Amino acid sequence: MDDEQQIPGGPEEEGAPAWVVTFGDLMSLLLCFFVLLLSFSEMDRNKYRIVSGSLKNAFGIQRKKPIFESPRGQKMIAKEFDQAILLTKIKKELNPLLNDLKDEFQEDVVEIEAGKDSITIRLLGEATFDTAKAVIRPAFIPLLRKIGEILAKVKGEIIIAGHTDNVPYRGGPYHSNLGLSMARAGAVAEFMLQHSPLDPKRLSAMGFGEYRPLTTNETPQGRQKNRRVEIIVTK
Repeated sequence: MDDEQQIPGGPEEEGAPAWVVTFGDLMSLLLCFFVLLLSFSEMDRNKYRIVSGSLKNAFGIQRKKPIFESPRGQKMIAKEFDQAILLTKIKKELNPLLNDLKDEFQEDVVEIEAGKDSITIRLLGEATFDTAKAVIRPAFIPLLRKIGEILAKVKGEIIIAGHTDNVPYRGGPYHSNLGLSMARAGAVAEFMLQHSPLDPKRLSAMGFGEYRPLTTNETPQGRQKNRRVEIIVTK
């Protein structure tokens, strides 16, 4: 009698069983399905802010100094979300006034944009001031009042920055473009302090003259855009 036992069913086949191919196809299809779902999704920043508020006390980093309370969490949502919400709020509240100014001057004379660490309200051209002067035009007074009311409700330092084009300043009380830009920034800052509940400690004014242009000074349109006053809200 042969000592070797015969394996029933014949010799064993090499390689993976046939069902593995079907299983691999199924996994690939599921992966594609979830990738499509992700690509169709939208990020609702307000919802993320709500989630952040509900979780902000749940997690945190232990401070170095001794404390006698549970560690409190930091915001888990990127700060850019807060900036986007604030930018949307500013634009929404200022839109009626901006439309009135556009009708009067027949062009956009205010730009509002968010940078990496700041939000800038840019008053363009000679719309805010007459040429070579630092007296705010009456048409812009309601806008500056509203800007002051909005910024009084948010946190952050506020910088009022004056800029000019590179056309030499001749005559007048300011002696140079730098002096004119400082006078205009000071006029806007002083107006906002007098007509809004802003904390003076948050506000600073400075002038840059012709030395920080937004665009070229070689064209009338470029020089007009470089003549501006910027209200910058930093973190």
